Amino acid sequence: MVLPRRPLGVDRLSLVVYRAVLRAFRALSRLGTTYEAKDAILAPAGAAALVVQLLAWAAGFTLGFGLMITGDHHSLGNGLLQSLASLFTVGASHAGGRAEPAIDVAAGAIWVVVVALQIAYLPTLYGAFSRRESLVAMLESRAGLPAWGPEVLVRHQLVGIIDTLPDLYASWEESAADVAESHTTYPVLLLFRSPEAWYSWVLGLVAVLDAAAIHLAVSPSSASSQARLCLRMGVTALDRIAATLGWNVDPDPDPEGPIDLTFAQFADAVAQLAGEGFPVERSAEDAWPDFHGWRVDCEAAAYRLADALTAPPAPWSGPRRHLRTGPVAPRRPPQRHPARRDEPHAQHGHVVVGAPYARRARRRFKRRPGTQ
Repeated sequence: MVLPRRPLGVDRLSLVVYRAVLRAFRALSRLGTTYEAKDAILAPAGAAALVVQLLAWAAGFTLGFGLMITGDHHSLGNGLLQSLASLFTVGASHAGGRAEPAIDVAAGAIWVVVVALQIAYLPTLYGAFSRRESLVAMLESRAGLPAWGPEVLVRHQLVGIIDTLPDLYASWEESAADVAESHTTYPVLLLFRSPEAWYSWVLGLVAVLDAAAIHLAVSPSSASSQARLCLRMGVTALDRIAATLGWNVDPDPDPEGPIDLTFAQFADAVAQLAGEGFPVERSAEDAWPDFHGWRVDCEAAAYRLADALTAPPAPWSGPRRHLRTGPVAPRRPPQRHPARRDEPHAQHGHVVVGAPYARRARRRFKRRPGTQ
């Protein structure tokens, strides 16, 4: 908690606690019949993980000091009882046998320091969470809910703000660097969900990376160099988080390696961009190799992370083993004008693929060794 480094060795015991908490909440989330209900059940997982981590530390200290006391002519039961009493009374109580002043005081003092550090680092955790979620909230008007890469480019074209895309890529490059540092140093942040059900930092990052990759692939002469920088930092952030969680991720995949996203899906997105007037310089066939090369770098880690965190089921974000429905299209508000009041209100995205999708997703992830 104190050292800003990726958990290694014994430090990875905290990851075991976080995984156990997440699995418990995912099991409870099966009671929810809608995504919003499941998200509400999963929402307290981050806070619960901090409490369970504190309890795990207390159990470890109790056992450790109890064994030390037991070695000095005490029974194991009395040693554990005296260790527990010393831990929570700052060494003032000596239950279970004669006093062991040095061990009793050490147990009480160390526990006070641990609790103080836990409390002191809560503002640090909240600061990292707040920075992450502020950018996610700003992305709603640019990428829709749930966020989707092609939708980012379509919306910028519809309202004539393509010139702001470089700034968007720059802000998400900084955010990816921040997430790479904070979420590998404090992995518990991965369990903290967005305040709104359909918001997700994972989907936001994937959407911006897809938008940057499409932009570079279909409009190479007009795409900002910032798009390439954003892609590189986003891939680095996903790879670092995957490595922290102990997942096997190829740091340098073959640009022509397989990906789950199909050419047909990419071609449909390019056709949609062209239909809205986005400056498309290359055909889908010509742009596909470049887009494929960028996507292969991040798809495996992004899909697995979105599934592990039960992110909203957005298009191009992979399957979800714990959801009953498939991808949901982003909601796009109508182009409303004062003289056109008969236009329909914006609606939530429709389900693109039904329940069988979830069953196929479960079978697909079961075939992957080591999947959590």
